[in-house]
Amino acid sequence: MSVSTLQQTEPVNRLRGTLPKIGIRPAIDGRRQGVRESLEEQTMNMAKSAAELISSNLKHACGLPVECVIADTCIGGVAEAAMCAEKFDREGVGISLTVTPCWCYGAETMDMDPHRPKAVWGFNGTERPGAVYLAAVLAAHSQKGFPAFGIYGRDVQAADDTSIPKDVKEKILRFARAGLATASMRGKSYLSMGGCSMGIAGSIVDPAFFEKFLGMRCESIDMSEFIRRVNEDIIDPEELEKAMAWVKENCKEGEDFNSPKMQKSDSEKEAIWEYCVKMAIIGRDLMVGNSKLMELGFGEEALGHNAILSGFQGQRQWTDHMPNGDFMETVLNSSFDWNGIRQPYLCATENDALNSVAMLFGHLLTGTAQGFSDVRTYWSPQAVKEATGQAPEGNASNGFIHLINSGATCMDGTGQQTIDGKPAMKQFWDITPDEAQKCLDATEWCAGIKEYFRGGGFSSRFQTKGGMPVTMSRINLIDGIGPVLQIAEGETVELPPEIHDKIDCRTNPSWPTTWFVPHLTGEGAFRDVYSVMANWGANHGAFSYGHIGADLITLASMLRIPVCMHNVSETQIFRPSTWAAFGMEPEGSDYRACANFGALYS
Repeated sequence: MSVSTLQQTEPVNRLRGTLPKIGIRPAIDGRRQGVRESLEEQTMNMAKSAAELISSNLKHACGLPVECVIADTCIGGVAEAAMCAEKFDREGVGISLTVTPCWCYGAETMDMDPHRPKAVWGFNGTERPGAVYLAAVLAAHSQKGFPAFGIYGRDVQAADDTSIPKDVKEKILRFARAGLATASMRGKSYLSMGGCSMGIAGSIVDPAFFEKFLGMRCESIDMSEFIRRVNEDIIDPEELEKAMAWVKENCKEGEDFNSPKMQKSDSEKEAIWEYCVKMAIIGRDLMVGNSKLMELGFGEEALGHNAILSGFQGQRQWTDHMPNGDFMETVLNSSFDWNGIRQPYLCATENDALNSVAMLFGHLLTGTAQGFSDVRTYWSPQAVKEATGQAPEGNASNGFIHLINSGATCMDGTGQQTIDGKPAMKQFWDITPDEAQKCLDATEWCAGIKEYFRGGGFSSRFQTKGGMPVTMSRINLIDGIGPVLQIAEGETVELPPEIHDKIDCRTNPSWPTTWFVPHLTGEGAFRDVYSVMANWGANHGAFSYGHIGADLITLASMLRIPVCMHNVSETQIFRPSTWAAFGMEPEGSDYRACANFGALYS
């Protein structure tokens, strides 16, 4: 039963709550008897054009189309603004974009919802002062404490020009991606499976952060819930049979790196495999529920925790006695399993809730699977030469960072999928059965190292293909500041076997490896590769396919999370217009603006 024999699953919203929609607000000069009447068609056409741009370019992370809701009428004053707000509430609008080619009454027409990310596109034309309204209403947003993004085309357009300039398109879509991510998190759960793992600060789950900054709730279960469900057969037996057959055909065992006296017998490994598969099914059921459990008489368990995100403690209270969670984490985070090609389920190793949030940001912005790794080692060119006798070349010539961890890194991270013939991690709805099979074939499953995992288990092992553009990110909590976001755009590199084999084995050869080279700016934290490693704020990092740093910065500003480290070009940074009032240095003003306005849901 290979992946190629399974159908790609249809996109579905597997969480409770409707998917957020994007509201388009056509604002207009309210003066009738000639002024408003002359602008109705042009204004409404701007709204329709913006809706078409968004709906034709974006999908939700679950693969379903993004819906736009346009106000029933143009908005010339407070009454029509209230009518629009009522419609948006009824339709489940999560973010709003106001568009206009003309002057309007700013404080009367603006979106006043405090929790709805908002932007304003003022048409750059000389016939009517759309740009004047843009400036006026943005000032109103700033004065009233509702930050909004300003969108204004660089070049003047004729009044009858219905095209959307490239720079305007980029800003509308960046705002829409980040706004949808913000709205998609709200009301969902983080499921903590277990507690703090080995004193890792990121797994000391802080409910206040999730509630105030993300609009999420924190759910928690004890890891003994896995034992209970195994012992009481709270699992779909048909799916278990299907999953076991799939695993036996597709999950090949790699070398057992334990010493002979530490190795488990074949029968012991077979029992461990079955337990690991059960853990994967149970972990998913805990997150989103399973209607099959209702049919089996387990109504409470069938509901799940409405978790858009989860983490598994594992070490050490679980792994000192039970099989580790590596198989569960890797399979959940991948874009495919025994049921076919489907949206990843996000699950963090060691219950690192803060790194899982970075994974969530990347997934909601891109729709792709996310990698989870230790930011383990900086390898300088000199150290590589001393260890292997050879100096790294090409993109690796200035050194690189070893991303590696025992669990969580998705099999998409092998780089076996392709875009334009180059290694990639694709949105699940674009992954072919052949590509999914190649990811499986490139992955081995090695027995857990006894010193780490006394209860056994199986960890994925692969080397990520080089040449993939990726963005590494991480959330950290700082006493006195709150959450901060780190971002590093760069590429994966593939080392020659004679280098890879020697230095990979210096850590743990039974785990998945990604060699990462960040883009360098020659300054600050990106002066060199060593500086990136030295300035990284925690032991973990998440990586997402593509260079999405600009989108992450926009998203962070919506949530009022300052960015403490990034290598994104200043020309790509898009934050609410009022950020300019907090000083002339962009990153310092980001901190001051976020502190001033406070957490989005506080």
